[in-house]
Amino acid sequence: MNRLTSRSRRTVVLNAVLSLVLILVVLQLWLLAATIDASLGGDDSVVWPAAIASGACFALNGFLLRYARRLW
Repeated sequence: MNRLTSRSRRTVVLNAVLSLVLILVVLQLWLLAATIDASLGGDDSVVWPAAIASGACFALNGFLLRYARRLW
């Protein structure tokens, strides 16, 4: 019974981690689209902040996926 509970908890945590990864990937796609739109509109001031935010999302995704792999 305890093993089933542990497996159930791991599944819930894994689903939560993968949901966060999905949200971060969608955020990165939105950042890319907004940055391209602003850049084509002549506003280049958003390029570096968006690149830094996208890099932070990438690093967080890497951490979360490594955690999920260790959990599984």
